Amino acid sequence: MSYEKVAQAKKIIVGSKQTVKALKAGEVIELVIAKDADMKVTANLLQTAREMNTAITYVDSMKKLGKACGIAVGASAVAITK
Repeated sequence: MSYEKVAQAKKIIVGSKQTVKALKAGEVIELVIAKDADMKVTANLLQTAREMNTAITYVDSMKKLGKACGIAVGASAVAITK
């Protein structure tokens, strides 16, 4: 379900630095994290999302998440924005 939600979202952000900025600015509706992503990459995102009371959804595969975003590589996290 979450892959479809990402694919159908009008505005998304891929990349941890841009996602953290958007989280802090209150622009993120939902954060989607791949379970197979490196915790070093996602730890700061998860902490910031919890601090901002942003919904967090987990998906199984970085590869499938990247494909849902329309990119040729895996994505560890995607922010669905307003």
